[in-house]
Amino acid sequence: MSEADSNKHTFQHKLLEKQQEAKVIRKIVLVIFAGFVILMTGLIGGGYLYIKSALQPVDEKDKNAVDVNIPIGSSVSTIASILEEKNIIKDERVFKYYIKFKNESGFQAGEYKLNPSMEIKDIVASLKSGKVITDVVFRIPVPEGIQVTEIAKGIAKNTGYTEKEILDRMNDKDFISAMQKKYPETITKDIYGQHIKYPLEGYFYPATYPFYEEKPSLDFILEEMIKKTNTAVKPYIPQLEERKMTVHQFLTMASLIEEEATQSIDRDKISSVFYNRIDEKMPLQTDPTVLYALGEHKDRVFYKDLEIDSPYNTYKVQGLPPGPIANVGNQSMKAAVEPEETDYLYFLATKKGEVIFTKTLKEHNKAKAEHISNK
Repeated sequence: MSEADSNKHTFQHKLLEKQQEAKVIRKIVLVIFAGFVILMTGLIGGGYLYIKSALQPVDEKDKNAVDVNIPIGSSVSTIASILEEKNIIKDERVFKYYIKFKNESGFQAGEYKLNPSMEIKDIVASLKSGKVITDVVFRIPVPEGIQVTEIAKGIAKNTGYTEKEILDRMNDKDFISAMQKKYPETITKDIYGQHIKYPLEGYFYPATYPFYEEKPSLDFILEEMIKKTNTAVKPYIPQLEERKMTVHQFLTMASLIEEEATQSIDRDKISSVFYNRIDEKMPLQTDPTVLYALGEHKDRVFYKDLEIDSPYNTYKVQGLPPGPIANVGNQSMKAAVEPEETDYLYFLATKKGEVIFTKTLKEHNKAKAEHISNK
């Protein structure tokens, strides 16, 4: 073979190799491209399904109203975060993109009643109008200074539940355990202390509670009241830690103040009397604890009543009773951690509603003789 033929053969061989190499590269590129298309299709399809799902209600069947507070000056990001935290929307990022895509604005600060069954467009409409779009079906008023038995009557009056059902659930260990898990700082093991009549006595906050469906679950009703107590207690925890006082002791002291006070201005003085007596190792001797021990509501406590043998009877037992004797409002809570500094050891409520504070038993007896007839 001549040199020219040899060079020609080599050239043809190399050309053939390059053609085969290009063919392989094209196949690889084709496979990679096909894989990329499939991947992108999957991602786009999956993304579409995820976004579609995220725009749907969290739970179409859950119409229980949730309190949602939108602070003044909240950005869309802040609002989205609050709504996701309250379980009103599924994904805050999707909500923000929805708002941007729809060019929505003009959200108003305020307290809202929203629920997990609401569609995003309805949530947006509510936040823009500043109105609660869910109508109140009924309200349950819970006054200050009442006990679980009276609270049960109030719930029964406004719902289809019986007083027995309500009291049984209030005392149910499964329900209480669930509340302890949700509100561990407030509902502690102390509620099961020795001699306690009702574990959750004093833990149902006094307020008027609106409900937005015909018959909410009993657990939901009770939890709303416990949740409000938890909210009220939290700001006082640093002060309780300073005083080395448990939440249970705090609510117990506050309940004594609540039951004795006739006016808000007296609470801090009444609180000081209780703390002063504890410091002096004197029994608290407060009549409402006797009535609680008796399980009765009476206008007057007689001397014979003071003899009842009960750990709640603060005429016989020194220090605080085993637990709260009623529910308490914020004024009594505040007085329980911020008593006025006084030397008073006695107080007396007159028939006119005035409270007379004295430092000695002699002064107290004199005031008693002047304002209260003998029992």
